[in-house]
Amino acid sequence: MKKLRVRKHAVVLNRSVAGDGGITFILVIMAIFMFLPMWYLIVNSFKPLGEMNLTPPRFYVMKPTLKNYIDLFTNINATWVPISRYIFNTIFISVAATVGCLVFGSMAAYSISKIRFPGYNIVMNLIIYSLMISSTVSGLTNFIIYVQLGWLNTYTISIVPVWASTLGLYLVKNFMDANVSDEMIEAARIDGATEFFIYLRIVMPLVKPAWLTLIITTFQQVWNAGASGYVWSEQLKTFNAAITQVITVSAGAGSASIVLMMSVPIIMFIITQSQIVETMASSGMKD
Repeated sequence: MKKLRVRKHAVVLNRSVAGDGGITFILVIMAIFMFLPMWYLIVNSFKPLGEMNLTPPRFYVMKPTLKNYIDLFTNINATWVPISRYIFNTIFISVAATVGCLVFGSMAAYSISKIRFPGYNIVMNLIIYSLMISSTVSGLTNFIIYVQLGWLNTYTISIVPVWASTLGLYLVKNFMDANVSDEMIEAARIDGATEFFIYLRIVMPLVKPAWLTLIITTFQQVWNAGASGYVWSEQLKTFNAAITQVITVSAGAGSASIVLMMSVPIIMFIITQSQIVETMASSGMKD
């Protein structure tokens, strides 16, 4: 009988050392190619203008400089509002939209997944069909609704529509169906637990991978959103909308702005990715 390989007191796949080495080598090569575009953007942000125009492009910088970042802040501060206002708007809108999407999406997902109510099939079909409709197709209808509600050129137009994301609701609902048993919910109800208590203290901890993923994807989507056609006041624009004006003025400042914009979602993912992997592997309860 062939002996099983053990690593850190756990049985691992019974591959040879050469097989593990080959797979690791392939993964490292793939990781390098995936990281190259990001590395080029970071290096480019520290290049003087002369090095940025070299052909073929180089993946290293000979004379690093911070001038691109200084020009970025100088050019933005030269506009109608200071850069701190754009940064505040970006953080406020991203956090408010993400929190609202998580709260309303998870509560709606729990209601649809664990509470049977009249018209359940109609609601589910509407959610699924809404995923097939492009935002471009519904753009005119949305504009008419926003005008009637008086949301144009306000913070509301950048926050509230994100709360109605059906994709996040659908993903969390499916995760609840697969990882939270109906028997456990019924047992909690028999013990006298309220629906809100069951949702907050029982269901949400079990679907942690789903709402962590929802937080990351929603935050990244809102953070990277460009200029909105519904907002024209400089006092309400985000940092991403402001830098689109700077990119046309200075290529170096544009490279610096891209690095700044992509750094926050990347840092957020690095901080939470270990929790996602761990909870995907260990949490959840099935029938």
